[in-house]
Amino acid sequence: MTGFLILILAVLMGMTVLTLVRGIAAFLQGTREDLERDGSTGPSEIQLKQNKLMFQRILYQGAAILVVALVLFARK
Repeated sequence: MTGFLILILAVLMGMTVLTLVRGIAAFLQGTREDLERDGSTGPSEIQLKQNKLMFQRILYQGAAILVVALVLFARK
């Protein structure tokens, strides 16, 4: 059981890092566009993508924390 949870934890950690890197890439892509555009038109497509990626990263981190808690509980 613990081995399976460790595997799930590794996958979640990988997904967290992947989502973080994708979010940073989206941020770098959108920085120049965001500086040059008029802010009264609402959020741009790249800003919405950044927000979506940040939310996904938080979900993966939360799931990883839950798995760590389960691993610690299973070892007792």
